[in-house]
Amino acid sequence: MKKIITLFAVILACISAPAWAQAVPQSRTDIQMSFAPLVKKTSPAVVNIYAKRVVRERMRVISPFFNDPFFGQFFGHGFGGGQVQERIENSLGSGVIVDATGQIATNTHVIKGATEITVVLSDGREFDAEKVLVDEKTDLAILRIDPKGEVLTALPLADSDAIEVGDLVLAIGNPFGVGQTVTSGIVSATARTGMGAMDYRYFIQTDAAINPGNSGGALIDLQGRLIGINTMIFTRDGGSLGIGFAVPSSMVRTVIAAAGRGDRFVRPWTGLAGQPVTSDMMASLGLTRARGTLVNRVHPKGPGAKAGIRVGDVILSLNGHDIQDPEALKFRLATVPLGSPIRLMVSRAGKSFESVMKAEAPPENPPRQTAAIKDNSPLSGATLVNISPAVAEEIGLSDDLTGVVVTAVENGTPAARLGIRRGDIVQVLNGADIPAMKNLHEALGASKNIRRWQVQVRRGAQVMNLMITL
Repeated sequence: MKKIITLFAVILACISAPAWAQAVPQSRTDIQMSFAPLVKKTSPAVVNIYAKRVVRERMRVISPFFNDPFFGQFFGHGFGGGQVQERIENSLGSGVIVDATGQIATNTHVIKGATEITVVLSDGREFDAEKVLVDEKTDLAILRIDPKGEVLTALPLADSDAIEVGDLVLAIGNPFGVGQTVTSGIVSATARTGMGAMDYRYFIQTDAAINPGNSGGALIDLQGRLIGINTMIFTRDGGSLGIGFAVPSSMVRTVIAAAGRGDRFVRPWTGLAGQPVTSDMMASLGLTRARGTLVNRVHPKGPGAKAGIRVGDVILSLNGHDIQDPEALKFRLATVPLGSPIRLMVSRAGKSFESVMKAEAPPENPPRQTAAIKDNSPLSGATLVNISPAVAEEIGLSDDLTGVVVTAVENGTPAARLGIRRGDIVQVLNGADIPAMKNLHEALGASKNIRRWQVQVRRGAQVMNLMITL
């Protein structure tokens, strides 16, 4: 049936073509269309990734009394069948060789928490892989394998901003662990925002079939270039519904560059925060349609403030790229290298002007002071640090916050049992305000002989007052 349709299309083309261009197909080759040459060229650059991680689980507790901290002090927290057991969990995904020397791009969720990563090439060769850079906010990770002097097939990166809706694409990966699989489709949408749980939600949408196991695989154009890393799907039953999403290659290129420098992925800081422009707002803002990002907060010492941006301004474009909403603004900012210019087209009361600033890293002000709490207190087992714009960017907080924030909590400790989480801000401890780490140390020192503790914690917009007896 497909051959008949293809032949019919060729006949129609010949009929509609000018007389000098009409030709009758002379062989089956003349009417055959295939992606096979493209697949042979690109598929060796797509790998399977097998990740092993240790999962710690607490066994069923026989009696609720065994979870009480009082009993735990005398009998140990594993008493009564509540001990923690470890088991090995295996997961699979895909990756893309982006450098012939052995650099591989994949999704963070494919290798998150992995203690052992194995990369299997399309020809069956296996290599141990090491993590070079892991960035949860973009869900991108860079791995490295040692090909022992052999040159690997790598995919060049396309300009993802040049693709258009309707362009033909191929998705290559390892769905459900069945082995390397190629599916075809088109670009269904570009600059798709608001999907997924990561911080940077800006995707290429495609109807090429993507299923579990395809994560980290390649979305390529018909020139064999990487235009995106397949990341997630919209699904109701776990299978493909023709709505898949890929992280654009422009973001992949930025993460690769950070891995090449040997540091973590540092995003430019503007000191600006914004919200979407709705149809109810556009008239009062002097706009003819709902687009851009409405600035609702300006850090007084940030680059945005120095460049003259004010609350109420609307950011319309960044370095020539249209900004439809705050997600698009975050994405475009993240792809600007540090030290490069950021050119914003801004609308203020219906009049547009350009504002220029330099992409700079968020500052460590106040200086970073980290402390792992080990004494007998409700915060024991938590690691805390002074909040600065740099710390706020790492954890995902607003850059205008001050105080002391939790960066990690060790399992099985008093802080973990109290429910303290990463990102919690400790505001008050036993009646003492905690604006900085030195205040926390002073409050802990003054509470050594106290059994009843009061802790005030801010989590997002919620403030919790906790009373604990040790």
